[in-house]
Amino acid sequence: MFTFITLACLLGMLIFPTLMLVFSYPVSRKLSLFWSNYITTRCARLFFVIMKQYRGFRFLGDEGSKSSLPEKFMVISNHQSLIDIVVYLYYFAGREVRFVAKDTLGSAPMVGKMLRSQGHCLIPRKGSPAVAMRRLRNFGLRAVERNQIPVIFPEGTRSRDGNLGQFYSAGFRRLVENARVPVAVCALDGGYRLSNIKDLFRNLKKGAYRVKVLKVYDAPENKDAEKKILDEGRELIQNQLEEWRNSAVGSI
Repeated sequence: MFTFITLACLLGMLIFPTLMLVFSYPVSRKLSLFWSNYITTRCARLFFVIMKQYRGFRFLGDEGSKSSLPEKFMVISNHQSLIDIVVYLYYFAGREVRFVAKDTLGSAPMVGKMLRSQGHCLIPRKGSPAVAMRRLRNFGLRAVERNQIPVIFPEGTRSRDGNLGQFYSAGFRRLVENARVPVAVCALDGGYRLSNIKDLFRNLKKGAYRVKVLKVYDAPENKDAEKKILDEGRELIQNQLEEWRNSAVGSI
């Protein structure tokens, strides 16, 4: 019964704005952007409200850690689930958040139009690296100009078991060299337990999605500073994941 109610609620709140987005996308960028923003702002909040109401699933965003954030910044984070996108939209509510994502998402009927109309950075999985670098460059410049928060996942793909993967530097370096803004290292946890529909409804009960700003670095001025952010950032995220999980075990 819970599964049916949850799916009905989620689908119900998405159907109308999705149809409007699909119809407006070919004819009006302004209208498609309006409906894309409606979906990402309103639906991100409603998603967690529904999850908490029907399954006791909690969003544990550390609000105090955001006090160190400057007006303009970018985010590097670990990556566990597509729901990570919803998490950061909710955590940074009131700001425009834009993501670096694989271009295969651009072919999804609703998600693709939403990502394109909002100006997210879609990176080709195959093909010329020069194309990816050019898109990251343009994305960084555009995000700063529009006072948006660019988010990149240096692992490059989702961790399906929650273990932190290797951080790759190329995409991060191209983005930060063009954005030229401070870098916020953020950690999140909980998404790997919700990686598919079966896990979603099995692990929701009394579960939680955690997110926290761990440290803010000044905009790096050279490659050594960029490397330091990635190396230290990964260590900070690993330590935070261990702290969260040890705390959860100790509370049982």
